[in-house]
Amino acid sequence: MTILRKTILQQRQEADGDDRLGLSGDTEGECDGDSKTDTPDVPASTADTDNTPECLNKALEGLPPKWRNYWIRGLLSICMISGFFLMIYMGPIMLIFVVMGVQIKCFQEIITIGYRVYHSYELPWFRTLSWYFLICVNYFFYGETLADYFGALVRREEPLQFLSRYHRFISFTLYLAGFCMFVLSLVKKHYRLQFYMFAWTHVTLLIVVTQSHLVIQNLFEGMIWYIVPISIVICNDIMAYLFGFFFGRTPLIKLSPKKTWEGFIGGFFSTVVFGFILAYLLSQFQYFVCPVEFNSETNRFTVECEPSDLFVMQEYTLPVALQNTLSWKTVNLYPFQIHSIFLSSFASLIGPFGGFFASGFKRAFKIKDFANTIPGHGGIMDRFDCQYLMATFTHVYIASFVRGPNPSKVLQQLLTLQPEQQLSIFHILHSQLKERGLLPLPAIQAE
Repeated sequence: MTILRKTILQQRQEADGDDRLGLSGDTEGECDGDSKTDTPDVPASTADTDNTPECLNKALEGLPPKWRNYWIRGLLSICMISGFFLMIYMGPIMLIFVVMGVQIKCFQEIITIGYRVYHSYELPWFRTLSWYFLICVNYFFYGETLADYFGALVRREEPLQFLSRYHRFISFTLYLAGFCMFVLSLVKKHYRLQFYMFAWTHVTLLIVVTQSHLVIQNLFEGMIWYIVPISIVICNDIMAYLFGFFFGRTPLIKLSPKKTWEGFIGGFFSTVVFGFILAYLLSQFQYFVCPVEFNSETNRFTVECEPSDLFVMQEYTLPVALQNTLSWKTVNLYPFQIHSIFLSSFASLIGPFGGFFASGFKRAFKIKDFANTIPGHGGIMDRFDCQYLMATFTHVYIASFVRGPNPSKVLQQLLTLQPEQQLSIFHILHSQLKERGLLPLPAIQAE
């Protein structure tokens, strides 16, 4: 009987741990709609409080709640868009720092939700280990970026040569140290909860840090690959909200009851048109279309180049059906405008599923927003849930349909080899080019 009582008590403790994590079975009805009677599975936080400035509250106090929220969201959206333009003007370095700042804030918002659950058990090291793993993963990714895009700087500085050569080994060693610390922190009777939290941290790193790294890689391909994807997601979010606000009648998905088919369809067509026009405007400027490169002589980023064919106006013959409708046989377009149609279509049709995923996550823990950083919008993660999915698609799209092998990266790798290895590659390449007739014969042999 004593053993049976201990077993039942242990099962109740484990079940209690699951409930605190929000892992107990939610009924389908609890996930439908925005139930105001739901209580958070985690302790109340500032994410569910109103942080709208007092002056704005007073100015809008006479409006109905729906219109009050509309004006708050609209004014803050204008402020954020203006700030985004300012950061673009300040150049690539500022955009990289913005991505890093957004990444850290998104990570903090997600981890804080887990920490409030985990801290209730007074178990050690979860938050410390979470931030430690964030540092390790960022060290790995930014070290890879440094080696890929700043090869000249790495070769010039002796400490950087050492760090570059053993970068992956150092990264793995740092991760192993965190792994060992986690094992040492395990507490009896709470093993399962701690492994939930360990998985929580790693999934958060996968969603936030990995995809933030892809945003920066897209930026180095040319600022247009950074600006257009972000802008079309913002456009889709705004236009879907406006169409849903004024014309929305038909619910789209249970995870987000306020989303409507009218908003979804209106957002799609608006985003495709906006992306097409934005691509036309940006394709005309070297500042946006040239790859971002680091000049080791001036220690500055440069965005000067001869634009690739992707950003050179070309003539296209329209399909016969369109010729009869529009009375045009040909149109002049930048090839990037055609790519923008596919990017905009993804942002409108698949991108919102990033938001639905975030909505499901918040409903699992019965919280309204990840945080209350931006009045009327929630946390930073609430604004970037679709952006991360879009960044991954853009990176895959560039690698699959736009970019071929990069000669500059191959050259950087060759320059890190030993002189004997470089000579061997030179002779092999020289003989191959001669056999293919791409090199002129020596003068004596030609006679």
